[in-house]
Amino acid sequence: MRVSRTDLGELTVFAAVARHRSFKRAGVELGLSTSALSHSMRALEERIGVRLINRTTRAVVPTEAGETLLARLAPALGDIGDALAAVTGRRDEPVGTLRLNVPGTAARMVLGPVVTPFLERHPRVRLEIVSEERMVDVVAGGYDAGIRFGDTVPRDMVSVRIGFAHRFAVVGSPDYLARHPAPRVPADLAAHRCIRWAFTGGGFMRWGFERDGEALELEVDGPLAVNEPDLIRRAALDGLGLAYTFDRSVEADVAAGRLARVLEDWCPERPGFSLYYPSRRQIPPALRALIDMLKG
Repeated sequence: MRVSRTDLGELTVFAAVARHRSFKRAGVELGLSTSALSHSMRALEERIGVRLINRTTRAVVPTEAGETLLARLAPALGDIGDALAAVTGRRDEPVGTLRLNVPGTAARMVLGPVVTPFLERHPRVRLEIVSEERMVDVVAGGYDAGIRFGDTVPRDMVSVRIGFAHRFAVVGSPDYLARHPAPRVPADLAAHRCIRWAFTGGGFMRWGFERDGEALELEVDGPLAVNEPDLIRRAALDGLGLAYTFDRSVEADVAAGRLARVLEDWCPERPGFSLYYPSRRQIPPALRALIDMLKG
């Protein structure tokens, strides 16, 4: 099929609609009306003879063909945007929409303090942050970058360390530990009620430990599984069981005696958060500006 001069605009419309799964939000990004977007989508689908978007009164969902096209198209449109920015002399000016996929903890601890100053410093940037715990293919998902722990970033991505080193802690309330002898080694957790972290896509986080070069991960069991750190902390404070959580998130509780650490010598520091993006793409100015702020 020969691509006409107007197809680039239609493909840009498709990519925006497919990413946002909304004509309204895509219209805000592109500065176009919903009716104009709908007309452009119909023209593109009629030209290529393939349905790309399923529309209902409540949802806009890419078809299988649409998902395939978006996965190939998103990097190409990014490259075109970089090329246009370079030749128009605006390569270093942060502008446009920056989409990030991050876990909830990173949204609160890493991005939370910088979102407002970043947008105030770069008023032509729109920032979209999607929070989910599962590892996401940022290219297929239409994201510019993701944030995960440094040791979980895919190897084919460019990774930039942006967060402090972190340490997990196993904690329990004094009441719980009075009723259940404190574990001396990780294997003792089999006899304890543990508050588990549930992943969004299914399954539970394994508790990781390391001492004297010995590293292990354990499946634990218990009466509660959630994916919200504050609920995990609250359940531990209430004496429901032992929790495995960020050391920093329970520092005040430990200092006040509301929680007590166990297995401390099995909980060393680990690499902090890293921001990652596709290695085959030239980094957008808005993403570079965000990285500079996060590292600063």
